[in-house]
Amino acid sequence: MSESSPVWLITGASNGLGLEMCLRALRAGHRVIGSVRSKTKAATTVEQIEQAGGSVIELDMTESQSSIASKVQAIGRIDYLINVAGYSILAPCEDITENEATLQMTTNFFGPLFTLQAALPAMRAQRSGTIVNVSSVAAQDPLPACSLYSASKAALEAASESLAKEVAPHNIRVLIVEPGNFRTNFVSALADASPDPAKVAPHYDDPVGMVMRKFLTIHGKQPGDPQKGVDRIFEIVTGTGMAGPLSGKISRLVLGNDAHARIQKSCERLESDLGLQEHVSTSTNYA
Repeated sequence: MSESSPVWLITGASNGLGLEMCLRALRAGHRVIGSVRSKTKAATTVEQIEQAGGSVIELDMTESQSSIASKVQAIGRIDYLINVAGYSILAPCEDITENEATLQMTTNFFGPLFTLQAALPAMRAQRSGTIVNVSSVAAQDPLPACSLYSASKAALEAASESLAKEVAPHNIRVLIVEPGNFRTNFVSALADASPDPAKVAPHYDDPVGMVMRKFLTIHGKQPGDPQKGVDRIFEIVTGTGMAGPLSGKISRLVLGNDAHARIQKSCERLESDLGLQEHVSTSTNYA
């Protein structure tokens, strides 16, 4: 790769879609900086990325705004910022503690927000750049037991849509990615972050308990192929391959049969709600 090669900053690079995204961009000959919370804990991943020609920095989404800014701005030029880092807890909304709620929103919303804020000055100065915020089908179709995770991703999506309008005059693009269930360690990590379904209050056995048990037993059976997922992301942001023709034409990239079906049903429900209430909605203006 040369000094003129595009530069990628990819958060959440220790595993899953983040790691696959790093390796995909490196195979294309681009310059890649992946971020992990701890190089020591992610030593195998760090070695894998570095052997492929990339570099790794330590960056935790729960760090302060100033700390994130200093680390991101030290990179200099960034052509593609891919905000992948995130996690989820599964729990009834009623039972979520203040600490759990704060950590969920900080990791999935404030961390990515501070990261993109830090990258924007350089992108604006070079009058080019792409920001990809990896959200989830859960932002559009929240399931029981996923209230705070869905809220964190919905917040990221709303901010992304507003940001896209703000930075368009500077030739900066913003893309929301909404994956379904991909075969990464995301689901297995839920077991560490979530309470034992057997300890959930009995009145939440259905539907919260059903969703929790389902999520905690599908690891290794998810339908999504992570490599194909990152291929589509790479293609749409670079304007190449299967997804290339969509570049600049869509604000959301939905990945997975399951995600596509769920979001389609969600849109149909919204359309139905709007149709049923049109006369009520329009009755509130001054005569």
